[in-house]
Amino acid sequence: KLHKGKKKKTTTRKMTKSPLISSTAVTVILLLAISHFPGARSQSLTCETNSNSCTDKTKAIQLKLIGIFAILISSIIGVFLPLFARSVPAFQPNKSPFFIVKAFASGIILSTAFMHVLPDSFHMLSSPCLAKNPWHKFPFSGFLAMISAVFTLMVDSITTSVFTKSARKDMRPEVGTDKADVASAETPDQETGRGQVPVTHYGHSHGHGHELSPGLQLVRYRVIAIVLELGIVVHSVVIGLAVGATNNICTIRVMVAALCFHQMFEGMSLGGCILQAEYTWMKKSVMAFFFAVTTPGGVALGMGINKTYKENSPSSLITIGLLNGASAGLLIYMALVDLLAADFMGQKMQRSIKLQLKSYAAVLLGAAGMSLMARWA
Repeated sequence: KLHKGKKKKTTTRKMTKSPLISSTAVTVILLLAISHFPGARSQSLTCETNSNSCTDKTKAIQLKLIGIFAILISSIIGVFLPLFARSVPAFQPNKSPFFIVKAFASGIILSTAFMHVLPDSFHMLSSPCLAKNPWHKFPFSGFLAMISAVFTLMVDSITTSVFTKSARKDMRPEVGTDKADVASAETPDQETGRGQVPVTHYGHSHGHGHELSPGLQLVRYRVIAIVLELGIVVHSVVIGLAVGATNNICTIRVMVAALCFHQMFEGMSLGGCILQAEYTWMKKSVMAFFFAVTTPGGVALGMGINKTYKENSPSSLITIGLLNGASAGLLIYMALVDLLAADFMGQKMQRSIKLQLKSYAAVLLGAAGMSLMARWA
């Protein structure tokens, strides 16, 4: 059994990296290629901007360094808090407060996509610095967000199917296994379907399949955690790059404050998903640390390329605009399907109208808070 367990973990780890990393690499390469199509850019290499009294390179560097530290601390607190809060009985994954906090953080992610990332994409790709044909004649941002959401669904669905088949192969019945257990373990539509996985806490809602059913649900939690982190990392790098590349101290102040709030609660949502995935402490720490350093790393990268990166150059506008559009679609899908719908249609919330109402209030509160920040950042 120990040998089988090790084999299963190795297989799952290999399959996790392969489809997600390859699909991400292809997507980024395509977006970068589109930004360099002939005729995609305007004739001028940069678009001149009016002088701004807020521009101060020396002070901007100081604010960025402070911002890197502040954002890093906020991210660490947010993503690690659910992992350590598990020792508190009220915040265990099967308790009501856990679902309420997760709903609040999911509302922030949803608002981030609709109120920040997607509008930024529309703004960049409709810039007067870009050629009217094709950028002003077709809504690339909305189109790319739609394609990204469908693409995320495809990766989510296929990856779950692959993991589920692998889990079944590793858990084939041995001699003496109860046929009822086998029958319960081999019901793919009930155990692994999108609409069914969140509905039950497997192994507790029926009398059979106590060993296999939780494993199949665990597959879903792990896929969700990986895909969510993938989407967060992409848009976090883009946001950090924008902050690091600008010398506008007015923009930096507002963005740093907004990012501290955003990263903390977005990290709480990701931390909750990582907690449900039941990884080893080493894997949990690596995923959490990777999230925490992504935005500060983006800021540092922006500072490094400050002299060569021009935020109003056609190449920058197109590349960042397309990446923002793709990130928005991914985040919208994850927030609505894998986070909110999975919890609200799950057995825990379906049993309690009171918990649903509290969670809806938390979603609206989180979305409202992040939407309000769109007024300044």
